[in-house]
Amino acid sequence: MIPYTVLVLLVAVERLAELVTARRNAHWSRRHGAAEYGQGHYPVMVALHTGLLAGCLAETWLGGRPFLPALGWPMLALALGAQGLRWWCITTLGPRWNTRVIVVPDLPLVTAGPYRWLSHPNYVAVIVEGVALPLVHTNWLTATAFTLFNLPLLATRVRCENSALAAAPAAP
Repeated sequence: MIPYTVLVLLVAVERLAELVTARRNAHWSRRHGAAEYGQGHYPVMVALHTGLLAGCLAETWLGGRPFLPALGWPMLALALGAQGLRWWCITTLGPRWNTRVIVVPDLPLVTAGPYRWLSHPNYVAVIVEGVALPLVHTNWLTATAFTLFNLPLLATRVRCENSALAAAPAAP
């Protein structure tokens, strides 16, 4: 249980690094005339992702969930892969990446990196991590609850992002 707790705490530190990056990028975006969309669902997203990490720890420690190598190791590989994809998205978007829906006008859509193949690759990372991270330690209740709450939230986010991008003036 201790190694898994360390893993979840490392993911929490990574999430804090994301928030620092997002804050820095939001300042850059606002200096370049950006507008923010969908502020109403942002606190729900933060609560859900906090709940994922708390649920992973609570279900492991209070539920006595075991580490089953046949499930845990593949799920760890998927969780780490999701982190890699997330940071590929972050580095590809550079200062345009954010945890909020912030669009800088007059910039072309990014079509490099994972955006060559998917419009919203970061959400693939979120979905995979939401299943894989809990299942590293057989936390199936957390994986199920996060997924069920996350799917409508992601649908809202994708609609919001697509609307925001469509509304923003395009690059000449």
